[in-house]
Amino acid sequence: MKYKDVFVVDDDKIFHFIIKKLLLSNNINVEPRFFENGLLAIEGIKNNLEKEEAAPDLILLDINMPVLDGWQFLEEFKMLKNRIQKEITIYIISSSDNIVDKNRANDFKDEITDYYLKPITIEGLKSIFST
Repeated sequence: MKYKDVFVVDDDKIFHFIIKKLLLSNNINVEPRFFENGLLAIEGIKNNLEKEEAAPDLILLDINMPVLDGWQFLEEFKMLKNRIQKEITIYIISSSDNIVDKNRANDFKDEITDYYLKPITIEGLKSIFST
């Protein structure tokens, strides 16, 4: 498995709980860190860079969050990307199946690997972690 450090960026505590349970019950051995909005996650990445610690391998990103939403996070991430020594895989996991959001995801095709709808299935999670 190529992912070790995982950032889960989502303001939904129930989603945090579900992800933890799904990872555990499927023997997906990763270290998830949870952020309740995009700003905290960007700060987490910047802190890692300043301390010369590894950036996350994988980010599971929600779109609708307070403070800094998923789209704003992606804008900030674009500006940080060239300072990061490795490729970070980003999956959007959102309850929005709005065509506007799906089309907007295309604007970030260099950053986003795929778009999953909530609730994420075991199959969806396995496909993320088996690639």
